[in-house]
Amino acid sequence: MPKRSSSRRSAGSRAVRRGLTAGGWVAVGTTALVIGSSLTAYGAYYDIYSNINQETIDTDAWDRPTKVEGALNIMIIGSDVRSGDNAEYGGEIEGERPDSLLIAHISPSYDGATLINLPRDSMVNMPACEASGDKPGMAAHYGMINSAMDQGGVQCQWQVVEQLTGIHIDHFVSVDFTGFKDMVDAVGGVDMCIPAPVDDPKADLTLDAGEQTLNGEQALGYMRSRYGQGDGSDLSRIDRQQDFLAAMLRKVMSGEIMSSPTSIYSFLGSVTDSITVDDELTVDRMTDIAIQMRQVDMGNIQFVTVPNGQAPEDANRVAWTQPDADNLFAAIANDTAIAEEEEEEAPEEEPQEEEEETPPVAPSDVSVEVLNGTDVNGLGSEVGSHLGAQGFVVAGSRNPDGEIPAETTVYYGTGFEGHAKAVAAELESATTAENPLLGGTVQLVIAGEWGGFKGEPTSGGGTDLPVDGKTAEAQESSCG
Repeated sequence: MPKRSSSRRSAGSRAVRRGLTAGGWVAVGTTALVIGSSLTAYGAYYDIYSNINQETIDTDAWDRPTKVEGALNIMIIGSDVRSGDNAEYGGEIEGERPDSLLIAHISPSYDGATLINLPRDSMVNMPACEASGDKPGMAAHYGMINSAMDQGGVQCQWQVVEQLTGIHIDHFVSVDFTGFKDMVDAVGGVDMCIPAPVDDPKADLTLDAGEQTLNGEQALGYMRSRYGQGDGSDLSRIDRQQDFLAAMLRKVMSGEIMSSPTSIYSFLGSVTDSITVDDELTVDRMTDIAIQMRQVDMGNIQFVTVPNGQAPEDANRVAWTQPDADNLFAAIANDTAIAEEEEEEAPEEEPQEEEEETPPVAPSDVSVEVLNGTDVNGLGSEVGSHLGAQGFVVAGSRNPDGEIPAETTVYYGTGFEGHAKAVAAELESATTAENPLLGGTVQLVIAGEWGGFKGEPTSGGGTDLPVDGKTAEAQESSCG
């Protein structure tokens, strides 16, 4: 039988500022559930399942949101407790504050999944929690969302997430550093595009630019890295980790891994010692979930961070933007496709005559991620380099995950229209559009009609690249 405990084991609790953020932990938890049922056919899953740690959660201790029939919501916790095999990543740290907190929503309505990141730095009004095991509990107060784990364990964190979001949580999965690293190695590494060289001593990470396969140790460093990439914020790191998640899901769901009992066994066997789940997440339940996940269209998986902005009381913390955050939570709680809601709200865009009222923003205050939606190899990296030379803070470049707009567009989160306009002003032809799901980093999505930068000549195809499609810098990093 699985190991049980009344409180979480020591090797599992924090994981975002110094540890893994959304993408890495979701990759561990979600992909394990996706392929779990495959092992039952070979009579091997029960053997692996016995290594998983379990914890009893008393969900009768608080008033719970209504559950939508058929929908599945899993709270995923990233853990960086520095003990046991994890001690090498910065020494032992007291307390249990998850650095990564996420809700994975699997929808029966539109055969899709939505992964919602709740930034660990979120300042929220937390409800009171009862004492649990060796945890003292806590009174209702205003504080960081991840402090609930330290005060009341997983049970308190579960209660806080449910009562803040109104989303019924069905199960939880927690994974630590060692499990993540071993899982990446078990699937033979993960292919990633690194848009620019990375040198981050704090994460023990050095990477060249370009397409490459990250092994477990490199992947762990990439997921932990904050100051060596982008603008150094947790939000830009979340964006990178969501890219990693997408790449990992593609690797795990590939025919080679899914069709091989040995590969599946190796994958799950590598992480079970580092996983903790609730005691209702049984073998049969995991099998049901895996079957449900197989119905999910890989092209219909959305990666979302709760709409947020700088907390008024602390520039190093974030506050959820309302009513956008509550609208997102309501869509998930009611199993409504987020994309459909955005289409309905689109006609209510601000009138054009109000555009000039947006105050100008200096490039140094703008964080921008470049998404290359064209067929020109290296264009994203080239555009990012140009913007960086103009003083913008470039949070990386990659290819878009979803639909590409008809024209080059700079998307911005609520309150960041001026940031988007500052980027658009550099371009020969671009429009701006609000995406309430974005945070403080705007996204420049380059479309097929890319016209280059203002005042600069373009070569064939309307880009600032030489005829062969690459500059010297782009040749160094041929991805994006």
